[in-house]
Amino acid sequence: MPTETDQQAAAATDVLSDGRWDRVGVLLPLALFQPYDYLVPAEINLVRGDFVTVPLGRRHVTGVVWGAALGDVDPAKLKPVAARLGMPPLPAISCDFIDWVAQYCMAPVGAVLRMAMSVPDAFLPERALKAWALGDPAAAKATPTRQRVLDVLRDQPPLPPTELARAAGVSVGVIAEMGRVGLLRAETLALPRPFGTPDAAMLGPTLSSAQGDAASTLAELQPGVTLIDGVTGSGKTEVYFEAIAATLRAGRQALVLVPEIALTPQWLTRFERRFGALPAQWHSELTGLARRLTWRGVLDGSAKVVVGARSALFLPYRDLGLVIVDEEHESAFKQEEGVIYQARDMAVVRGHLAKIPVVLASATPSLETLVNVETGRYRALHLPDRHGGATLPAIHLIDLRRDKPARQSWIAPSLRAELEQTLAAGEQALLFLNRRGYAPLTLCRTCGHRLQCPRCTAWLVEHRFHQKLMCHHCGFEAPMPPACPACQSEASFAACGPGVERLAEEAAALFPEARRLVLTSDTVTGPAKAEALMKMVAEREVDLVIGTQIIAKGHNFPHLTLVGVIDADLGLHGGDLRAAERTYQLMSQVAGRAGRGEKPGRVFLQTYDPDRAVMRALKSGARDAFMAAEAEDRREAGMPPFGRLAALILSGRDEAAVTARARDLARSAPHRDGVTVLGPAPAPMALLRGRHRIRFLLKTRRDIAPQAVLRAWLKGQKFPGDLRLQIDIDPYSFM
Repeated sequence: MPTETDQQAAAATDVLSDGRWDRVGVLLPLALFQPYDYLVPAEINLVRGDFVTVPLGRRHVTGVVWGAALGDVDPAKLKPVAARLGMPPLPAISCDFIDWVAQYCMAPVGAVLRMAMSVPDAFLPERALKAWALGDPAAAKATPTRQRVLDVLRDQPPLPPTELARAAGVSVGVIAEMGRVGLLRAETLALPRPFGTPDAAMLGPTLSSAQGDAASTLAELQPGVTLIDGVTGSGKTEVYFEAIAATLRAGRQALVLVPEIALTPQWLTRFERRFGALPAQWHSELTGLARRLTWRGVLDGSAKVVVGARSALFLPYRDLGLVIVDEEHESAFKQEEGVIYQARDMAVVRGHLAKIPVVLASATPSLETLVNVETGRYRALHLPDRHGGATLPAIHLIDLRRDKPARQSWIAPSLRAELEQTLAAGEQALLFLNRRGYAPLTLCRTCGHRLQCPRCTAWLVEHRFHQKLMCHHCGFEAPMPPACPACQSEASFAACGPGVERLAEEAAALFPEARRLVLTSDTVTGPAKAEALMKMVAEREVDLVIGTQIIAKGHNFPHLTLVGVIDADLGLHGGDLRAAERTYQLMSQVAGRAGRGEKPGRVFLQTYDPDRAVMRALKSGARDAFMAAEAEDRREAGMPPFGRLAALILSGRDEAAVTARARDLARSAPHRDGVTVLGPAPAPMALLRGRHRIRFLLKTRRDIAPQAVLRAWLKGQKFPGDLRLQIDIDPYSFM
């Protein structure tokens, strides 16, 4: 690949006497590591960021002018740019950000561009909406039916046919006939955008003194990273709303990243109450038209505030002035497929490149963020108390070795008693188990055969509500077989262990009068569904909530006073270096759902190891001491954030070919001071979606960039056939 100096030298030869480029590099949204060169027709003047259509083989594709041509192709062999699209160019800061992410993540720059050009329809000509306005009143006789239409339009702007017909109580045919005779006049309107214009001048709620101080600091919009470190229920959202208001007053755009779209219904309600309009939303549940209009609104600047999942970071903001990462500790910000990146970390980079403020908000900040605060790289604002006088719930540990549930039950006797007391008092309770489905394992009582995914190293999970078996890794589904595939025994299957559906079954038997609601990613299928279900809880139409981690994040249920965690040890198994940290974060977030209203909350964690450090820290609330101990353990081991990691996964459908290629790769592995290569070894998920997987883990000192080591190691390496090497810089998942 040509160096930056080479490109600059080539650029000097591509500039005509009038300052135009005669050849340009056009980056296409494909898995390409560099732009393709094209000729610039005399009638077109192009600048970096322009959206253009260019020939590629027998088709035309849309790409972005990335700069001057690389200059290594004979101009006689180049094809001309077909057209420049009539839309604003991709901002320079977006181009720089795409380049940076590609280099850091060792991903094709075209694949990163594809994330910024994720709505192909957005490049089509703008569609117009047909509407009707008042025409010539003397054109035809106004019957009583027609008069109703004219009366509606007398006090209204032009309306689309269906909307006008509905308002006047007539058929669309009546509207069409009135247009034909001239009583109505056709007009075209721009399609309404699926977002409003937030009003920064609207007054927000009264803030506490701590909130006010933090909000005043954020409203100064100083470049750099600021952590809002506030306990659950402390009002972090209202604080960063003031930073959004300051950004709007400055005429710039703001972005709020959230880890799960199910978080947004209550957030949207609060935003609309504060700013008088809804923000633009960005997530996978949007309709095609909404995605197209939102993408265009971000590019032209009419979308002033965007809230969305991690991919919203790559939208083409015309003038982004603020980035907020809510629940910054959440692992959902890590993209594990395609271009692998950590959205929180890339948000910090985006802010640094643009010299704008980035706000991270969490009640349980990640260790990486806390270390950055301690070293002075990030600022911190503290909200130590809950808003409105509410107190943090008391956390109790239930030792399952002594307080044992009955056979084939999962709720300990002491927790059952607390639930009975809470429900009898007319208060709400939450049972938490971070495991979807009915049971994590189904086996044959006769021969011991376990139902396993045919494409993954994973057991099939029974989902009794949906009457099927599912793999949570690849999505494979199958009905429960009538007989064991191994021994043909009928009615011999046994469910092993609890999932949230099985817990709901037990709760129904124990508390038949309680109104129950199961909340998982299987039932919360989109923002609209989430809003309806959360509203049921908030309006006390539910007595007992049973849910997975989807219920642990950001929701405010003022009448919920009891939280019971069925298996607090669940996340501590396996080889994840962040297991204890994540357990602390998840348990704290779940506990934070209790006692947010007038009545105090109580939390009970069922555990087989109450003496484990993370359990003691949860009970005592000694977060800082626990995180300091975690930091010291990682420092001694040279693990992040005090060292660097990169994971390499070699995969293919032929297990022998994968194994042989992994051995070859191991022979050329780097060996020098500060660099360690672990592996090759079968990945914990050794078979995923039908592909056999072998993993290497590269560990370096903090001052050694793993990208440079990897580029030297992999230079000239070939992966023939369907062999594929996936690189994950700063891995979060070790599957």
